[in-house]
Amino acid sequence: MHEVLKGLNPSQREAVQSTDGPVLIIAGAGSGKTRMLTHRVAYLIKEKKIKPQNILAVTFTNKAAGEMKERIGKLLATSDNLVNGQWSMVNGPYVGTFHSICAKILRREIDKIGYKRSFNIIDEQDHLALAKKIFKKMELSPNQFNPSSFLHHISKAKNELVNAKRFEGEAGGYFEEIAAKFYQAYQAELKNSNSLDFDDLIMLTVEIFKKFPEVLEKYQRLFRYILVDEYQDTNHAQYVLVNLLAEKHRNLCVVGDDWQSIYLFRGADVKNILDFEKDYPEAKIFKLEQNYRSTQAILDAAYGIISKNIFRKDKKLWTEKKEGHLITSYEAEDEEDEAEFVAEEIIKSGNKKYSDFVVLYRTNAQSRVIEEIFLNKSIPYRIVGGIKFYQRKEIKDVVAYLKLINNFSDAVSLERIINEPRRGIGEVTLSSWINIAKENSTDPISMGLKSEILNSKSETNSKFKIQNSKFDSIIKFCDFIKRMNEISKRLKLADFIEKVYRESGYEKYLNDGTIEGETRHENARELLSVARKFEGLEGAAALEAFLEEVALASDTDKIDQNKNSVHLMTLHSAKGLEFACVFIVGLEEGILPHSRSMLSPHDMEEERRLMYVGITRAKEKVYLLFTSERNIFGSTQMNSPSRFLDDIPPHLLQDAENKKSKIKSQNYNSKFKNDILDTKYKILNTNIKDGDRVRHDQFGEGLVISVKGDTATIAFKKAGLKKLSLEFAKLKKIK
Repeated sequence: MHEVLKGLNPSQREAVQSTDGPVLIIAGAGSGKTRMLTHRVAYLIKEKKIKPQNILAVTFTNKAAGEMKERIGKLLATSDNLVNGQWSMVNGPYVGTFHSICAKILRREIDKIGYKRSFNIIDEQDHLALAKKIFKKMELSPNQFNPSSFLHHISKAKNELVNAKRFEGEAGGYFEEIAAKFYQAYQAELKNSNSLDFDDLIMLTVEIFKKFPEVLEKYQRLFRYILVDEYQDTNHAQYVLVNLLAEKHRNLCVVGDDWQSIYLFRGADVKNILDFEKDYPEAKIFKLEQNYRSTQAILDAAYGIISKNIFRKDKKLWTEKKEGHLITSYEAEDEEDEAEFVAEEIIKSGNKKYSDFVVLYRTNAQSRVIEEIFLNKSIPYRIVGGIKFYQRKEIKDVVAYLKLINNFSDAVSLERIINEPRRGIGEVTLSSWINIAKENSTDPISMGLKSEILNSKSETNSKFKIQNSKFDSIIKFCDFIKRMNEISKRLKLADFIEKVYRESGYEKYLNDGTIEGETRHENARELLSVARKFEGLEGAAALEAFLEEVALASDTDKIDQNKNSVHLMTLHSAKGLEFACVFIVGLEEGILPHSRSMLSPHDMEEERRLMYVGITRAKEKVYLLFTSERNIFGSTQMNSPSRFLDDIPPHLLQDAENKKSKIKSQNYNSKFKNDILDTKYKILNTNIKDGDRVRHDQFGEGLVISVKGDTATIAFKKAGLKKLSLEFAKLKKIK
C-alpha cells in the first residue's frame, strides 16, 4: 500500500485513488472528509506525478484552507523539500477560498475590463457607507428605502451573475426600478474608486472568463485537477466558475453533504450537489458514512431529524462508538432558567474543560441572558460573531491608510482618514477636491499634488470651490501618501505599517494617555503580528496580500478551541467545528425553526438541516432546551416546543433528571397543548387551531403556529412572528 493511503478506511481510500474524471464524494458529518481531501492532493502529487501547481483545492473558510495546507505539507514533507523544518507551499497546489483564488486571478487579469490591478476590496461597513453616500446623491429618503435592503438585492443579483445593465432590464415595479438605478450608481462609484466588493470577486472573474476565452483556457491548462470542498454551499456564481474551469479536463472532484447545506440566505443552492450526476453523467460516486466524531445515539437522533426532509441523498452514518449518553431535553420556565441550567451542567461536569462546551442558538439576540448568567457564575466564555477585530475603528483607520497608499483612487478610504487625525479638511472641501479629480480623469492624490491645476479649477468653477487656506493641508497629506507608496516597495511589510502608523500622526492621536487610548493603540499594533505572516513577499506584493487577507477575513477564522472558555455562537457559525458537549437552546416554534420558514417547505428543510448540523457537532453529549415562555425581541412569547424534538426517536431521549423520556405515548407539542390552562383564560374563536392559515387586517396572511388559551402565535409572511388575542384580533380563516 502506498504510504499516502495509510490510515484511510476502504471508502476513503477508494475515493482518493479515483483521480481522473468527475467524482462526487458524499461525506457525512465527522466522516474525515478533510483527511480524505488532503490525502487525495498528496496522492495526485506523489503517486500520479501531477505538478503541484496544476492542482486547485477550493474551500469556504480561511480557517479550513489553512488547515488543509498544513496537512498537505505534512504529507508531502521529505528531507529534500523542507524549508525551516516545513514543506514549502510556495510552489505547491493552489489552496484557498473561492474569493481568495478569484482575487489572485483578478490581480493578473482585471485590467482587461478597465480596472487597475491595484484594486482594493471593500468590506461590509465600507460598502454601507458608500450606499449612504449614493442615497444622498440620488436624493433617496432612508424613511422610504433602506440602503441595506438595496445592498442585499445587489448582492443577490451578483451571486446570480446579474450585472447592473441586466438588472435594469429585468426590473419590474417601482422598487426594482429605483434599485436598478442605485445598482448602476453603486457600481460606477466602485469602478471610479478602483474598488471591488466581496461579490465582485467571483462575478468579475466569470465575466473575464466569458469575454476572453484565451484567459479561461490559460487557467484551464493551469488547473488540470480541481477539488471543491463543501460543494453543497456553492451559489450560482461559484457553480458557474467551477464548471468553466473544469470544462476542458473534467477532472473535477466535489465533496460535500447535502444534509449540511445551511446557507440559503447567502444564495447557496443545494441542487448543485443533488444534480451533480446530471451535469456529469460519467461521474463516479462515493459515500463516506463512517463517523469518527459522535456516538451512535447522537447520529441516530440527527438522522431522525434529517430523515423528514424530502430533497436529499440518503446515507446512514455509523460509528464504532456504540456506547454513549442519551440526548438530554429540558423544559425551562423562561430564558433565565434555561441559561441557569446550562451553567449548572457545565459547573458540575467534573473533569471537563470549559472549551469542551459550546452553546448554540438560532439568533445572536439569544446570547444576552446566557452571558449574564455566565458572568454571575464566573464561567469564562467567548462569543463568535461579536465585533470582529478588523471592524474595530482603529484597525479600519490604519487599514484605510494602507488601502489609499496602495490605490490612490480609493475615495472611500480617503473620506475615512482625511481627518484621522484632524487636518481641517471639511466635507465640502473634500467633495470639491474629489470632483475636480474626476473632471480631470485622475485620482484625488495625484490631483492634490498638482496644486496649480487644483487651484485654478477651484477659482474658475465656483461649484467646486476650495479655500486657499486648505491647499497646504491637501498638498501635505497627498505628499505623505505618495511618499509612503514609494517606500512600500522597499521596506518589509511590518516595518512599513509601523512607519505609516507613526508618521501619519495616528499613533500619537490614539495613544492619548487614557486607558481606552492605550487599548486602541495595542489593537493597532496587533496588525504588525498579522503583517509578519507576509515576510516572504516583497514590496507591493506583500501589501496587496495583506490587504486581501484583511478584506476576506471572517468571524470564524479566529475561533481558537485551545483557549479554555465556553464558546457561544449561532448554529450557522458552528459548521465544521466539534465539541465534547453541545447545548442547543431556544428549541421553540418560531425560533428554531425560525418564523420565516413556516410558510415555505423549502425553507423548513433548510432549518432541519441547520438542526442536524447543530447536533452533529457533539462528540459525547447533546442537550436540547426549550422554554415555557421567553422574552425576546422586546416581547414575551409562549411558543410550542420545536417540531424537531418530535423527530428524534423517543428511545434516544431522556429528561434532565436522567429518566427515560415519556414521549412514546405523547409528543412534546401534544404535552404542551394539553397543559391545564390558567383559569383567567377563556378560549374564544375555537374554530382557529394550530396549522390554520389566517388573515389579519394589519399584518396580512399568516400561519397559526400554536394556540394556548386566548393567545395565538402566528407567523405572518411580512410582519414575522406575532402573539395575538383571539378575542380582539379579528382573525379570518383562509380556506
